[in-house]
This record gives sequence, structure tokens and C-alpha cells, in this order.
Amino acid sequence: MAVLIKKPDDEPGSAWVAIIIGVFVAFGGILFGYDTGTISGVIAMPFWLKGFSRGVTNDDGEPALDPSDESLIVSILSLGTFLGALTAAPCADFFGRRLGLILSTAIIFNLGVLLQTISVDQPLFIAGRFFAGYGVGLISAQIPLYQSETAPKWIRGTIVGSYQLAITIGLFLAAIVNNGTKDRNDSGSYRIPVGLQFLWAIILCVGLCFLPETPRWLIMKGKDEKAARSFSRLRRLDPTHPSIVEEFNEVKANHEYEVTLGKASYAQCFKGTVGKRLFTGCALQALQQLSGVNFIFYYGTSYFERAGFQNPFIIQVITNTVNVVSTLPGLYLVEKLGRRGLLLLGAIGMCVCQFIVAIVGTVAGTTDLPAQRAGIAFTCFYIYFFASSWGPVAWVVTGELFPLKVRARALSMTTATNWLFNFAIAYSTPYLVNEDAANLQAKVFFIWGSCCLVAIFFVWTLIYETKGLSLEQVDELYGVVSKAWESKAFRPKMSFREVEAGERRLSYRELSVAQERRHSKAGV
Repeated sequence: MAVLIKKPDDEPGSAWVAIIIGVFVAFGGILFGYDTGTISGVIAMPFWLKGFSRGVTNDDGEPALDPSDESLIVSILSLGTFLGALTAAPCADFFGRRLGLILSTAIIFNLGVLLQTISVDQPLFIAGRFFAGYGVGLISAQIPLYQSETAPKWIRGTIVGSYQLAITIGLFLAAIVNNGTKDRNDSGSYRIPVGLQFLWAIILCVGLCFLPETPRWLIMKGKDEKAARSFSRLRRLDPTHPSIVEEFNEVKANHEYEVTLGKASYAQCFKGTVGKRLFTGCALQALQQLSGVNFIFYYGTSYFERAGFQNPFIIQVITNTVNVVSTLPGLYLVEKLGRRGLLLLGAIGMCVCQFIVAIVGTVAGTTDLPAQRAGIAFTCFYIYFFASSWGPVAWVVTGELFPLKVRARALSMTTATNWLFNFAIAYSTPYLVNEDAANLQAKVFFIWGSCCLVAIFFVWTLIYETKGLSLEQVDELYGVVSKAWESKAFRPKMSFREVEAGERRLSYRELSVAQERRHSKAGV
């Protein structure tokens, strides 16, 4: 997708290094996607159920999970990721974006994988799920942070969006491996898919050892020379090149201005325009989960099996294939249609598809073959709309929203919101769809469709267009433009390098007016 997006003529240097680095870091999304995707197949494997069902059987006398055990096993990962995302900020701010990722993957995530691999009963398996989730939570907040702080502004959306592509590839690989081991009558049926996660972790950690730290983190820590060298390495220009000097000075001036407005703290995340941005980011991540996508990837196999679908494992492979392929156009469209337009289009498409699945399943029933086919078809259409819009763009927007001084803190809270709702959905879904509980079956799609309807109005009223802006210009956007639907007309007018000492306490709007007045007098 990066090949299809032409570098602007006024952008000096090469962008390939930053693009390759950003896309490689996105590889961490495979850990995220593979770990969340594996469990859907594992809990449906006959051998695993025989050892982990704790004596519970279904109507046919075969081993089965109690709904409470199923909820806990699936959702405990999301609880771990929620806590991991919240602690990602101190980790990323103290150790740095790069080293923080290495430690989170090599120590925390691998511990969780180890516990799951050696487990033979629920308690150790659940503990492993929690620690793997904790590691995924740390990683899921730090990867978009690293990508957004290193990517050129003209292709930042595609680079950060590639994180979602890696997540979908992880989900797809999990479905393939699950399908390949499900019929084994030994512990390899679940230990092979779980243990493969060590390989993904090793690849990420080894690669990160050779990557630079983000220049913005180095500036925040007062390491100016290293920051200049990092910019130089990312843009393939000499540290003294005017473009590098200009970008460095703008980032540093922006950070110094933000610091004068208040110390970096969690309290600052809830004040002024940053508070508005935090609400936007948290609501965006919540609605991404409430669209119902993880119902399909967490419980798809067992749901399709209970509903009488033929070859539920194959259906899961099909939905994951659609998920991967559909992410690709989103990486292109995020820079062509922009964040706001793509999210709006995706919300409308998801809403229509979810209601169709709900209506067909409710009226015709899931045991009717034509209804089954229609349900699968519109589930795939829904996945297309999600994967090409809300999947990648939610990470893109939240990665762009916040000032440098609180970026890690605010991003960790938006990511934690994603995982909190992920946990709530994962835990409650068995009670919503199981026959001995609410037994909603296909009616559950009415819930997801209604949430997508809310998402349409949310995008229109709160999502600002940030395409083509530097992270520092996003601060000016929110300081000057008060209504989201007017954001597409915004053009940056101020430079933080020109902020004078006596203007440090002025608002963004006042700064913009003051600089425009000076430029007018100077005839610029």
C-alpha cells in the first residue's frame, strides 16, 4: 500500500527507512491477533475439552465447558491486556518506546505463553492467559506510539494502520494452525498453536534490537543530539540538513510550549482540548469493540458449531481470510479518504450488515441452509467494512491525537478502554447466546448493529480529520477548530519555533492570531 501512495515533492530525504521500521514494528500485532485468535479454536478441540472441561458434558455426553468457565478462560486475557495497557505509559516513558517493547515481549508475554504451553488443567492455563494478556496489553499501547512518533506525516496513517493488518494476519495464522491440529488426539492439539507464539516473540525482539529510539521520546528526555541522529536515520539525511533541523526544532518547540501549560501528569489528560481528545479516543476504541468483531473471532467456531453450521472451523478460516485481505484497501484509503470519511463509511456498512444478519437469522433461523449462507455472506461483508475502516483507523486516530508530554499516558488509557470493552464482551457473550442463558443466538447481532448506528453519529460529531498533519499540527487543529465537521477545511498557520517567550501562556487560537498578525506586518 505504501507503494501506491506517492511521496510529496516537497518532502526531502527518503521515507523508506521509516516505512520499513514502522511496518516491522507492526509485526507485534501478530502476537496480539494470534493470541486472541487461538483461543476460539482451542476451546472447541476434543482433546483439550477432555482434559480441561472438569467433568462437564453436553447433551450427547461429550466433554464441554461450563459457560462460566468458558467466559473466564476467554476473557481473562482481556483483563490482563486492560491492566497491561494502563501500565504501558510508565513503561514507555521510563524505558523508552523501543526498550519498553522488548521487555514487554521477552519477559511478560513469553511467561504467559510458557504457562499455557505446560498446563494440563484450567488454573495454570488461566494464569498463562492472564500474563500473556498483560504482555499483549503493554505491546498494544506501545506499538502505535512507536509508529506514530517515527512515521512521516504523509504516510503515517498507512504505517500505523499496518498494525491492524498484522493483527488480522495473526488471527488468520491462528485459524490455520488450529484447523491443522484440532484432530490430534494428544497435547500437541493445543500446545503446538500456543507454543508457536514464542517464534513471533523472538522475531519481534531480535528486530527491535537494531531499530532506533523515537526522536520525540529522546527530545522529551532532553537527549537532543541522539534525537537529531534518530531523525537523520529515519529520514536518511545528514543531522545538519535544513529539513532535519527544522523538524527537530518544531518538535522541541512544541514540547516546550506544552510543558509551560502544565506538568506531564494523568490529570493533564483530562483538561482542555486534551480531555476532549481523550474522550474521543476512548469512545472510538470502545465502539470498535462494540461493533461485535470479537464475537466472531473469539466465539465464532463454537457459535457456528452450536448453530448447526457445517465445518465451523473452515468458516472461521474463511472469515479470517476476509479479515486479512480487507485490511489492505483500508491502508490505502486512510490517506486518500482520510480518517473521518473512512470511519463514517465503515460505520454505515457495518450497521447495515449486522442488521441483515440479525434479521435473516431471527426470521429464517440458523438451521435453514439458505439462511446459513446469507448469514455467512453478510458476516463476511461486515468483516470487510470493519477491516478496511474501524480496524486500522481506530489505532491511527488514537496514535495521532495527543501532545508529546502526555501521549504515552493518554494512549495507554484509550488502549485500555479497548481492552476493557473487549473483556466485557468476551465475558458476557456466552451468557447472551447460550441456550441455557439468554439464548439470543442471531438476535445478538441487533446489539452490535445498534452500536454501529451510534458509531455513525459519533464519527460525524467528534472525529477530526488529521490526514497530512504532523503530530504537532494536530495540537493546533484541536486548539483552533471547535467543531469536528469543520476540521477538513483546517490549514496549519502557526509555527511553534516562532512562539516568543511572552506568548508561552497564550492559547493555540491566540498564538495563531498573533503569528498571523506578525506575518502580515512583515509582508510574509
